[in-house]
Amino acid sequence: MEHQSPPLIRTSESEVQGVGHEVHDDGATLIGSRGPRARVGSRRASPSTRATTITATTGTVTTNAHNTHHPQAGRGGFVAAIRTAMASWIDPEKTTQTQRQGYVPVPSSPLDEGVAHDTSIEYDADVTANTISNARGDVARTKPWRHGGWRLCLVACGLALPSLLLLLNFAPQVVLHHVGCLRRACGSPDDPLGNWGKPGTGTEGLAWYPTDFLRDVTPVSCHSHNDYWRRVPVFSALYAGCTSVEADVWLRDGGQLLVGHDIAALQPNRTFTSLYVNPLVEILTRQNPSTEFYNASRRGVFDTDPDQTLTLLVDLKTDGPETWPWVMKQLAPLRERGWLTFIEDGEIHLRQVTVVGTGNTPFDQVVANATYRDAFFDAPLERLENSPYNSTNSWYASVSFWRNIGNVWWTNGPTGAQLDKIRRQVQEAHKRGLLARYWDTPPWPIHIRNRIWEVLIEEGVGILNVDDLESATKRDWTKQRSFFKWLGF
Repeated sequence: MEHQSPPLIRTSESEVQGVGHEVHDDGATLIGSRGPRARVGSRRASPSTRATTITATTGTVTTNAHNTHHPQAGRGGFVAAIRTAMASWIDPEKTTQTQRQGYVPVPSSPLDEGVAHDTSIEYDADVTANTISNARGDVARTKPWRHGGWRLCLVACGLALPSLLLLLNFAPQVVLHHVGCLRRACGSPDDPLGNWGKPGTGTEGLAWYPTDFLRDVTPVSCHSHNDYWRRVPVFSALYAGCTSVEADVWLRDGGQLLVGHDIAALQPNRTFTSLYVNPLVEILTRQNPSTEFYNASRRGVFDTDPDQTLTLLVDLKTDGPETWPWVMKQLAPLRERGWLTFIEDGEIHLRQVTVVGTGNTPFDQVVANATYRDAFFDAPLERLENSPYNSTNSWYASVSFWRNIGNVWWTNGPTGAQLDKIRRQVQEAHKRGLLARYWDTPPWPIHIRNRIWEVLIEEGVGILNVDDLESATKRDWTKQRSFFKWLGF
C-alpha cells in the first residue's frame, strides 16, 4: 500500500515574489534576499524565510502558512538535528526508514488551537538531519521510547544499581571509621584511657589501672603487633581485647632493656620493666584483691574470662645469647607471684601471663632447663616438619606471610597454590600443639587485608597478627565481602 504523507500547503513561484530565490545546479534552492545564508535547512536563515522550503527534486515551494513571519520560528533547528542524530544512533534502522520516506511529520502545538496546522516537511533524502521548525519554533516532539530510548533507561539503571549497592555496602564503614577517628582524637567519656598521662590522674608511674578497665571487654585471639607503638602500650591492646602483645627489646649497658622499633626510637624511660612488667604486675594485683570475699591469685587480666592467659611476645633485637638472660631476670616480679605459665616435668601449667621469645631468642637457652622453665619459643612455621618444636618447648609457630606465601594484591586473596601452602603449615602446627601465626600480612588495600584475615581464621590459625586493633576487634570485617561474594568474586 502506498504511503500517504500529510497534506502540504504549496505556494506558487509568484507568491514568493519580492523575497527572491534562485535554483542552483545541484537542486538546492536559496530563498530570500540574504543570498547563501538563506539556504534551506540552515538555522541562519531569516525568520521570514526559515518556514519556507523548496523541494530539491521538483523546485516546488512548501511553506507553513501560519508561521512565515513568526519571530521565534526555527530556533529549534539545531536541537532537532542533534535529536535526529541521537535517534539514528539509538535505532538506526527506524531512522533510515523515516529518511527513505522523505518526510518527518511534526506534531502540532497544543498552544495553537484553532489554527490550521500543516507542519509536515518535505526534504531531500540526502539531507539526513534537516528538520524545520513548526509555527512555535518547536522541533519534532516524539516520545523517546518510540526511538529506542528505553535502551538508554536500561543502561542508566544498569549503571546506577551497582553504584547504589556499593554505596550501601561501604558508606556505613566509612562513617564508622571517621567516627572512630574522631573519638580517638577527641576522647570519649567511656574511654578509660582518655586522661592517660594528665596531671592528677595517677598515671605518671605507668602503672595506673582503673578497676573496671576491662569490665565489658571480650578476649579476641589477636596479637598486638608492635604494641609499643600504641598510645598506651599493653593497656590499648587489652582494651581492644587482644590476648597477645609484643615488645621489641634492645640490650644496653648495665643490663638495661629498652623498648622500640629501631635504635632511633629508643628512650631511657621506655624500658621493658616500665612498659610491660610493672603494668602487668599492677593489673594482676588489682584483679586479685585480698578481701573477705576473695583471697586468691588465679584471675587473669580479663574480667569476662579470668582464665584467659595473656601472651607476652618478647622480640630480641640485639644479640640473643647475651640479651635473653636479662629478659628472664627482669620477669622476676611476675615469676615470684606465680603469674607465669610454666612447664614442670613435661606438664604445662597455664597461668595469667605466657612469655614467648622470638627474633634473636636462642632456642637452646629456652630449653636448657629440662625440668622447669617459664618461657617458650616462637618456632619457624615453615620449618616444622622433622623439627624438635612442640608444645613442651614452643608456643607459637610464626612466619612472614609476604616472604613465605607471596604477593596477593592482584588476586583478591590467596591463589589455590597459596591456600594449599597455608593449609599444610597450619595443620602441621596443630599436630604439634602450636598456635600458627603469620606476620607481615598486607595492611592495604583494606579489602585484601580483610580477605587474608578471613582466610587465616577459616584455616584455623591460632592467633591473628594485627596492626589495626579497632578494625580487627570492633568491626565485622567478614561482612565487607558479602557484596563481592554475591558477584562471584
